[in-house]
Amino acid sequence: MKNITPSISSSRVTKWCTLMLLCCLPLAGCKKLLDIESNHTVAESNMWNSHEDTRSALIGVYGLMRAALANNNAYWMYGELRNGDFASVNRQDLEAIVKNNLHAPMDLLKDLSNWRRFYAVINAANLFLEHVGDVKARDPKYSEQNMNVDMAQVRFLRAFSYFWLVRLWGDVPLITASHDGEFANKPRETQQKVLAFIEQELQAAADRLPYKYSNDDPLQQGLYYNAGGDKWNYVLIKKLGVYAVMAHVAAWQAKYSMVEAYTRFVLDNAGKVPHNVLKTEDLTSSDGIFTGHSNRNDKPIPIWNLNAEYTNGEASYSGHIEALTLAAPLVSKNLPEIYVPKDTVLGLFDQLTDERFALDSITGAPTTDRYFTNFNSHIPVFSKIKVLQDGGAVDPDFRIYGSAIIFTRVEELILLRAEALAVLGNQSGSIEQLNQIRDLRKLSRYNATLEGNLIDAIFKERRKELMGEGWRWFDLIRYHKLKYDDAAFLKLIREGGIYWPIADDVLSQNKLISQQPYWLNR
Repeated sequence: MKNITPSISSSRVTKWCTLMLLCCLPLAGCKKLLDIESNHTVAESNMWNSHEDTRSALIGVYGLMRAALANNNAYWMYGELRNGDFASVNRQDLEAIVKNNLHAPMDLLKDLSNWRRFYAVINAANLFLEHVGDVKARDPKYSEQNMNVDMAQVRFLRAFSYFWLVRLWGDVPLITASHDGEFANKPRETQQKVLAFIEQELQAAADRLPYKYSNDDPLQQGLYYNAGGDKWNYVLIKKLGVYAVMAHVAAWQAKYSMVEAYTRFVLDNAGKVPHNVLKTEDLTSSDGIFTGHSNRNDKPIPIWNLNAEYTNGEASYSGHIEALTLAAPLVSKNLPEIYVPKDTVLGLFDQLTDERFALDSITGAPTTDRYFTNFNSHIPVFSKIKVLQDGGAVDPDFRIYGSAIIFTRVEELILLRAEALAVLGNQSGSIEQLNQIRDLRKLSRYNATLEGNLIDAIFKERRKELMGEGWRWFDLIRYHKLKYDDAAFLKLIREGGIYWPIADDVLSQNKLISQQPYWLNR
């Protein structure tokens, strides 16, 4: 991330990013760094001296986390395309992902099969945790409380990276120390062991993080790095964001009593931030919640997101879903890269009152263009997320996007809670949560006689509400584990086909790792 606040020294951020690049070289296949004194050694010796260094290093870890998810639009490739609602217009590599042909010899798939991006975050986090005490010893301005909050954020980011690794590759190496100079190859650990580490780290982070920054929270008093909460609260992970991720870690393991407890804690305390539900307009407008924090005074804050704001110089042409989904008339591009076929749209959005999308029962025309623009054309444009530059009116020829990656927001967590309550047998509580979202989007309330299974209704609502937000593939895995009635998908789960193959670069560098059995003969 770049220049999150004007007070952050760009030279220090640049120094940190250079250091991280050098530190991550062994992951690409080098056994050692250069034997001579390298820029890495010089940079590191000058790095850990003051609280400005820890601030730059902290921002650097966030930046690597965003890069891991945004590079090659990985967030949507991993979460939205596989067996999902989007189809490719004319790109064979995207079509391969949609059809789960992840072994196809294409550059995009090779890049996405390489877990290096996540281990870069982990290595940066390990390096921070190993050296932050040096700053505490050298800089009297760096308080114990400041250090505790910084360490909690970094432990969260490391755990969050491991959660992605587990969901994408299953068993993975567990590395908790930086590989300075010599990188010792490690075998894969069972995902159960990695998940136990994730849970431990997330709880430790939650115990030390405030509800809000620069708001005199007992865990973070005074101004955080001399900036007000408006600079930090839309950007940095907070207590409730950690608990929300803990809920998803529990859901991945089908520990639904823990999902219920974590979601209840987040939703009961959401008003302290505030995390509130969104009007449909605020969800889908170009200057709505996906813009991050610019121009969002007193509006709801996502529970956990990674910004890329135009005003901070973070916007870009790629790394945003708009680069894949938008086309004319929103931008000067004839066709999008991906789209949701009309049959899928009409099968999902089947109520005339739905504010997200509906067809007029008399004219057959769409009643809104919030989710889809140009619906009467052969290839409709998915327009739910459309942050050009800073979200204001801009020239459609200037395709620079500034949308945030929102991992979770209140509506997502309410639906996850509905899922947990349904599994635990609390049908009335589950229906109450589901209806909260349906009321919000102006749908009729759940009717078991007309709609049948409650789990089906919950996942259908997640499919509509969260379309384009990176959840579809992971929801499919949980859904089929719960329903247990789709033989083909259950076979995919049983044989490890839900995971990505491991990149050849990783296998050639680390002989202790072998290819996923499912992908060996495909």
